[in-house]
Amino acid sequence: MKNKKWLIAAGVFGMVLTGSAGVYAGTQLETIKAYLNHGLAIEVNGQKFTPTGDQGKKLAPITYQGSTYLPARSIAEALNTEVKYDAKNNKVSIGASSTSGGSASTGGNQSSSPSTGTNTQAPGVKSKYLPADLPLPKDAKATSLIESVVDGNKKVVLIYTSKESLSTLASSYKNYYQNKNLTQNSEDIQADEFSILGREEGKYAVTITGNVSSSNKDLNEVTVIWGEE
Repeated sequence: MKNKKWLIAAGVFGMVLTGSAGVYAGTQLETIKAYLNHGLAIEVNGQKFTPTGDQGKKLAPITYQGSTYLPARSIAEALNTEVKYDAKNNKVSIGASSTSGGSASTGGNQSSSPSTGTNTQAPGVKSKYLPADLPLPKDAKATSLIESVVDGNKKVVLIYTSKESLSTLASSYKNYYQNKNLTQNSEDIQADEFSILGREEGKYAVTITGNVSSSNKDLNEVTVIWGEE
């Protein structure tokens, strides 16, 4: 999956790197060894996309410990999503703020619009907006959950860990989306990682990736990026 294209459907946030938003927090900076991934092709809604900076300079994705990061501002602009940097609080905000009708949450359960609702399969994942029937292993534990509403559309970025095997996780998502009325669908399932992308035009788009956790080799890490259109 190292040289595969990443397809980013409208309304779905790719993994982001705050550096392109001009974020510098001297006391929080940590030196790391990462790689500029010049070989990664990016498509947005089926069209070739090249991230660029303020001066039009091409920005390459960065690969670090098995995860690939895309420039936050460039990707957000391609998806017509607002990005703001709060220098005082050293915070990057993606999507509408609470003062403009948006909302964000890291917990709670409630009924939602069609195709979303209370998902009770995993006590360790408290999501308001994920589809109620989206497969989640019972031992899933959320390490990151960002939920928001942008222009009336629900969006979720969930990262969870599980002891469930990658093959089992991949099969559960593959079977789940085979029964959905997807207009776009692609899969890349390998022994040590998987990627499943799907879109039901005009309704939602989803990207699910899985790999061995970089911090605990006994756990697998799954990233679910889901958003209404």
